[in-house]
Amino acid sequence: MAGEEVLAGGAIAGLIALFAAFAFIFVIIFVGLYIYMALAYKAIAKKAKLSNPNLSWIPLVGPLIIAFQASKMHWWPWLLLIGYVIPVVNVVAQIAFAVFVIIWHWKMFERIKRPGWWAVLFIIPIVGLIMVGIAAWSKD
Repeated sequence: MAGEEVLAGGAIAGLIALFAAFAFIFVIIFVGLYIYMALAYKAIAKKAKLSNPNLSWIPLVGPLIIAFQASKMHWWPWLLLIGYVIPVVNVVAQIAFAVFVIIWHWKMFERIKRPGWWAVLFIIPIVGLIMVGIAAWSKD
């Protein structure tokens, strides 16, 4: 019986160690992507001659703010974020905001003299990351 308790305790400790390893790897990947996107959108903001390219460092919304400013569109789509807290309207607001994000990126790419259709590639996550990098650091 004592041996079974040791095995159960070892299994739990092993699962905790596995979870901690996955969490650590996830944090490293998340921080790496955050730094990559912030640097890419900062470079795009400089190409678009925006007044404050350091806004790209704001977590989660910094790249959207840069795309929004570069597109020179109205501010009212930001009101769709209110829909995220209303349960019934949530799905519709997410879809509408996603459409505006693609439109903002389309106009942002055109402003820095890149094809606007690159914004449609944001539907494919890895390809969207690559296109942002190409737009940010490629020569004119």
